Amino acid sequence: MPDKLERYRKMRDPGRTPEPIPDDVTPTDGHAYVIHEHHARALHWDLRLERDGVLACWAIPKGLPDDPAVNHLAVHTEDHPIEYLTFAGHIPQGEYGGGSMTIWDTGTYETEKWNDREVKLTLEGQRASGTFVLFKTHGKNWMIHRMGASVRDPLPEARPMLPVTRSRLPKNPDKYAFEFAWGGRRVMPVIEGGRTRLAGDYPWLRPLADSFGSRTAVLDGEVVTLGGAEVLVFYDLLYDDGRSLTAEPYERRRAALEALGLSGARWQTAPAWPGQPDAVLAAAREQGLPGVIGKPLDSPYAPGESNVWLFISAAR
Repeated sequence: MPDKLERYRKMRDPGRTPEPIPDDVTPTDGHAYVIHEHHARALHWDLRLERDGVLACWAIPKGLPDDPAVNHLAVHTEDHPIEYLTFAGHIPQGEYGGGSMTIWDTGTYETEKWNDREVKLTLEGQRASGTFVLFKTHGKNWMIHRMGASVRDPLPEARPMLPVTRSRLPKNPDKYAFEFAWGGRRVMPVIEGGRTRLAGDYPWLRPLADSFGSRTAVLDGEVVTLGGAEVLVFYDLLYDDGRSLTAEPYERRRAALEALGLSGARWQTAPAWPGQPDAVLAAAREQGLPGVIGKPLDSPYAPGESNVWLFISAAR
């Protein structure tokens, strides 16, 4: 009987990697699965399905598809041992698959079809659920398709909401949050499948997506120069983890943005101060910024010109 883990063992050094490397295949007839989030040379997700004593594996660069209209690449890799169902850890750099590996989801699955060219299954996990089809295309390539309806809202239009200029602060400042007007370049990064869509214009933003994992987000902010370096400051969140937030009031969007904890050497969440226009305007003048933006706490996000957000100049 052929050794199903022969290729797996040949690709790993038991003296260097913490991965399980058993001597024998453990006979099982279960239907467990695990999805690993794998921060290797490129972030991807590994789908591993218990079958005939091993785990059949596919590496999925963009994770499980949410939309039936969009199939994702699925690279069929070597079988893994059953012990990998509970494995998480750091594989040393220089070793095969070097990088951090965490468990993104676990659960069970039911098989409707399984042959050399097509696998149809239903996942029942803590985070993933639904029916998927893995199918072979040309050569060794595979794709994964979600059956049924989309499980996420469509991505909103990446078009910024613009303020109207006013000469005076609003009369009811307690109903507004006040932010600095930075005077930078307005950008709206899209984070999807562990990748930052703005990376072509700003290569230094590529690592931003690592902190999001499989989470999809559309953010609003500006690229500004702070301390001699370009930094992206965020001040709004339009889409988060499959849900559009554009109809939500500013106050809720702001809370969701702050919950992401976006803070790094090249990006940060811009501060906001509810009901404090005078102090924020004075600080803007001291720092040589153009002014402040007043945003009603109950305002939705409406792309284009608006008379809802207010720009008040810091010039005397």
